[in-house]
Formats: sequence, structure tokens, C-alpha cells
Amino acid sequence: MAADDKLIIYQLLPRLFGNTNTRNKYYGSIEENGCGKFNDINDKALQEFKKMGFTHVWYTGIIEHATMTDYSAFGIKPHDPDVVKGRAGSPYAVSDYYDVDPDLAVDVNKRMEEFEALVKRSHANDLKVIIDLVPNHVARTYSSDSKPDGIIDFGANDDPSKAFSPLNDFYYTPGQSFVVPKGYNPGGDEFTSPLKDGLFDENPAKATGNDRFTSAPSINDWFETVKLNYGIDYLDYRKTYFEPVPPLWHKIYDILRFWTEKGVDGFRCDMVEMVPVAFWNWVITRLKALYPDLIFIGEAYDTGKYREYIFEGKFDYLYDKVGLYDAIRKLTYSQWDATTWDINQVWNNDTRGIDEHMLRFMENHDEQRVASRYFGDHGWNGVPGMIVTASLNTGPVMIYMGQEVGEQGGGYEGFSNDDGRTTIFDYWGVPDHQKWLNNGLMDGGQLSDGQRQLREFYGKLLRIARENEAMSKGEFWELMLANEHQPGFDERLYLYLRYTDQQRILVVANFNRDERNIEVLLPADLLQLLKLSGSVQFKELLSGDSLTTDNIGKGIPVKLPPMGGVLLEF
Repeated sequence: MAADDKLIIYQLLPRLFGNTNTRNKYYGSIEENGCGKFNDINDKALQEFKKMGFTHVWYTGIIEHATMTDYSAFGIKPHDPDVVKGRAGSPYAVSDYYDVDPDLAVDVNKRMEEFEALVKRSHANDLKVIIDLVPNHVARTYSSDSKPDGIIDFGANDDPSKAFSPLNDFYYTPGQSFVVPKGYNPGGDEFTSPLKDGLFDENPAKATGNDRFTSAPSINDWFETVKLNYGIDYLDYRKTYFEPVPPLWHKIYDILRFWTEKGVDGFRCDMVEMVPVAFWNWVITRLKALYPDLIFIGEAYDTGKYREYIFEGKFDYLYDKVGLYDAIRKLTYSQWDATTWDINQVWNNDTRGIDEHMLRFMENHDEQRVASRYFGDHGWNGVPGMIVTASLNTGPVMIYMGQEVGEQGGGYEGFSNDDGRTTIFDYWGVPDHQKWLNNGLMDGGQLSDGQRQLREFYGKLLRIARENEAMSKGEFWELMLANEHQPGFDERLYLYLRYTDQQRILVVANFNRDERNIEVLLPADLLQLLKLSGSVQFKELLSGDSLTTDNIGKGIPVKLPPMGGVLLEF
């Protein structure tokens, strides 16, 4: 394995990335608030990603999904706003799996060509492309007008008189019509449409995406989506019908192959635990037989099922949200009961033996921004957490667009509230990211000095994680137990060593809001393994500073800035 085989992923929504419009009107239309395009992600942008150390870009929300924007002039069927969340719509309510979002095209009639050009540009800049697969549900208004010849649409051959059949693509409530949840005001008060009437013609009603087998889901359900049927009868004790293979399995395989043949290098698969592991084994095995380098990343939250989805389901990587993310969030927020022993709990229990399969992050489109008042309150307070996130093991690390400049996710966008998240439902400009974007120059010209330095920190850290073999493929040695009685130790410091035969990097992260000093002790068995004694010189990789200890057996004096950390190579 080469030293740079560690995946460094940049997640972005093209809708948000290139948008230079700063108006940010509540529930604004695409004309009022603007929208980024595929073409905005040009060679300059891609080269900037590459300089930061990224290897992959996850283009989120590129497949056509239900929206309140009318594209009927281009032959695209309008969507009923009563079952659309936000003016722009949720990227996770896919309405045509064989098309791309027309919002993202300069020339709507050439939208697929513009996406294909983005894939080619990404590859030309030595970046691989990841897109979403949303396998559990589709938009309630799903209908493909772009499917290739021979492809049968979801539900086209269903028997809706049956609540469940292994031959159906959907689940039904026979004899009952769908009821739009009360209290929903699609698009806000200013949005008008003849379809905005609180009604939606669906008879019989289909089951809702979050496993609601009713004709009347609540406003808090995923009411804009319908659940796909992989051959599980949820109302009969989850009895399975996997032989013969349900028709839906073949349809999802065809979709994945369609996008792979367009040059897509990997798929981030939404809510994988809501889809049977048997399907994942079946589909991933078949696709990898044709495309062995294709990668699959699963959004997963049940730690008890991680091994099943990796070893049986054949996923390359799974989210480490219920684990490392949650532990680091508590520490970053300075929650009263947070200690770095929580991090030990993650790799010693939840992910023991599978750490290299875990995708680590501090932000994504579902989570609150590190710099928001709900999380770290400032971008710099994410530094110790990012050091651990990027360097704990050999698995991938991911950054979300704007995280690297301290984006706060503030404001009431429309369907999204002022909750510390950047909306995925609304047309919006991302304020701190736009300072880096600088009207399309992508030179950081409007960033403050602090934001510029924060972005430089992220670039240094990601390059260290990728280019140093101790990080990208080295072993891990926990140093908490050896240091719990050392002068200066407390439970908001985290210490470990990453090492190979050729390189060692000591990592110490400080989650305290004030400075700390500690004499880091390497245990005798580790010193013996590494054949270390006497005077040793260290280089701090983030700052370039040097440090020497006269007798490594007695400890290494480490000075830690508040909410900071060091990476000491020796």
C-alpha cells in the first residue's frame, strides 16, 4: 500500500458551492437566492481541493430530486409542492434516478453533458468522484422521463391491491388515499402554485420512507418519500422473500451500473441499515466483479451491525458517527461529563478490528457546523477533534464544504431553521464559504486572517494524514493508560502513537479551553519495540518547530495550546 492510500474526502453540494448570490431571502426562489452549477466546479476549484490534500470529492445532491421550481418547459414533470420539503427540495427525495438536477445546469437541455464534463474534469485533476445512492426511498412524485430503453420504472408492474408482495417495488395501504400532513406550508407564505392545495392524489397510499406503513404520516415523518420494497414484509414479523431475487434488486443494480459507466468512482449509500444486508452483498459483489476499484460508503448508526455490513454486506467504509463523532462532539462542546476515555471506548469496543473501515468526520450535511453555537462556537475549537479524526487510524477522513473556513450555518433559510446546519432544502448562499469563493475567484480574498489560517491548518493536517506512512498505514498505540498518573495529565487530553518501521508520530490533543503541559511517558514495552533510548529529537509537523528530550525513558515535555494539539514526528 502506498503512503497516500488514505482517502481524504471533500463533501460539497454543487447547489451551494458555486453560488455567489448573498441575498439569502427566507424561502427565496432560485432567481432570488441563486444556485451553484456544475460548471462552477472548474479546474481552479479542483486544483484547490487537490492542494488541500483531498483525493475524492463527494458531489452531494446531483441526481434529479423533487423541487418546487418548475422545469416543465424542458419536459420535466412538475412536482406537487405539498410533498416537497423546501423550495429547492431534498436531495434525498430522488425523482428520476437516470437524470441530474436541472438546477445545476447552465443549459438545462445539456444538464447530463455538464455533469459528465465535471466527472472528466475531476479525473483530469487526479480527484475521484463519489455520488449518493438513496436506496431506501424515493420521492413520492417519482417518475423517470430519462430512463434508458429497456428500463422499467419503479412501481410500473406493481399490484397496488396488495399491501405487500415481493414482486412490488412499493408498499401500499389498499383502500386508503394519501393524506398530506396538516400544518405544512410548502414554500412559505409567498410561494403560490395551483398545486399548493394541501392535497396529493395517491390512491392507494404508499408507505413512507421512514417505515411508516400508514396513509397519513405526520409532518415529522419523511412524508415526501415512499419506502422501497426489497422483499421484507414488515407487517408480518419482517419475513423475508429474497428468492427469487425481488425485481427491485435488479433495478438498483441497473442504476448503480448506469452511473458507474459515466465514470463515478464510488457511492455514499444513504441509511444502509434500512436495506437488507443480503441485498448489499448481492449488488456490491456483482458490481465489484466488473469494477473492482469501485468504493461503497455506508451511512450507518447501529454499532452492533457494523461488522455485518462490512464483512457480509461488503461495504468498504461505514460512518463512525455513533462513536468517534459523538465522543469528539461532547469534548468540543465542553460537555460536563465528556472525557477522552470516551474515545478509547470507540476503538476498544465499537470498532475494534474494523477501524480501517470507519469514515471519520466532524461535519457533514446532516450535522451541525463545528463553528456554530450548538457545537464548538468557533472554527478553531474544532482543532483537537480534527487532529484525532484525521489521524486516529488508516480509514478515510471527510471535510464538509465551508468547515475549513469556520462556516457557522446560521440563519433561517426556509424549510431549515436556524439550527447550526447549512440547509440542503433551500436555495442559499453559504456566507463564510462565499468569502473564500470571492465571486468565483476562489482565492480566499474575503476571508479574515483567522479564517485564512484555519484553512491553512486544515490543509496541513490533511496532507500530513495522507502523505505520512505512520498516518496512512501505520499501527496505533494507546498512551492514555501509561500517562494517567503523569504530571499535567487530565481527562481532556488524548494521547497515542502512530508508527511504522520507518516513521513514528506522537499525537497529543488538548480539549481544554486553556493551555496544558504534560510529560508524555512512553511505556517500557513500547520503547523496547521501537528500540528507543537516550536523547531523541522531534519535529512538530503542524508548526515545523523542533523539540528534544534528553532521556526519552523519563518522558517528553509537551506544551499544548488551548483547544489544540501536536503531531510530533521522530
